[in-house]
Amino acid sequence: MYVIAGLGNPGRKYEGTRHNSGFAALDILAERYRIPVTSERMKGLCGTGLIEGEKVLLVKPQTYMNLSGECIREIVSWYRIDPEKELIVLYDDISLPAGTLRIREKGSAGGHNGMKNIIAMLGTQNFKRVRIGVGETPEGFAQVDWVLGRFPLNMRADMIDAYDRASQAAAALVHEPAADVMTRFNTRSSS
Repeated sequence: MYVIAGLGNPGRKYEGTRHNSGFAALDILAERYRIPVTSERMKGLCGTGLIEGEKVLLVKPQTYMNLSGECIREIVSWYRIDPEKELIVLYDDISLPAGTLRIREKGSAGGHNGMKNIIAMLGTQNFKRVRIGVGETPEGFAQVDWVLGRFPLNMRADMIDAYDRASQAAAALVHEPAADVMTRFNTRSSS
């Protein structure tokens, strides 16, 4: 079984923020494969279903971003999955231009507090991830204000496209070699 986790902050006040890009991509994935992510388990909202014949558990941690690892660790432990083979995490990345995706099989947290917590809780940084570019924090902005801010109206369609591509990449990682998925999705939107 694969666990696909989208990172974000729970609650209406965080909907549509840059930091909730992982939630947004996971919502598209859940809709595409008709997997309701509504069951409250292990500090997260979860849904079980199939992607291309493979059993998956979709997860939206409800611990707030900086403690995402608490939920992920409980799920990895309970379901006895190997995070290095069966975990995929979708999340926002300020080091990438908005709309850009980067798929990786492993790596550091890159300054992302949610990823730092997951790596600390799992004791490994060797797991697949789909990084969704939200743009660099502009000069004069506090990073927290940037990631908790929303995209301007003129960028929202491009970001919905990026979330859709991120959901496709996550689904592809379930049944294709990671190198092939990277080749196909590690690009910026053509729009």
